[in-house]
Amino acid sequence: MFGNKAQMQNMLKKAKKMQEEMQKAQEELKKQTVDVSVGGGAVSLTMNGENMITALKISPDAIDPEDPEMLEDLITTAVNEASKKAAEMIQQGMSKVTGNMGLPGGMF
Repeated sequence: MFGNKAQMQNMLKKAKKMQEEMQKAQEELKKQTVDVSVGGGAVSLTMNGENMITALKISPDAIDPEDPEMLEDLITTAVNEASKKAAEMIQQGMSKVTGNMGLPGGMF
């Protein structure tokens, strides 16, 4: 199937190296962040490579007791946008390791 034992060992070495590189890339991505601001700066947030919000700022002008739905919408929009940006950041970081090997969608 693989030709010979040497080819198989070489393939296993490459797979192990890629696995180590992927783990290292994942650790680095956890430290990186994306920043998002919506509503003209009414809501700003920072999200890391683990999709965790590390900072959230809400402008006092965005807090209207008569219209809580507006603030809810702004926060939802900010979180969704940050999540998309974080996913793109992760995809780019992992594609550097995988070399765009055409792995199935969602893997990296």
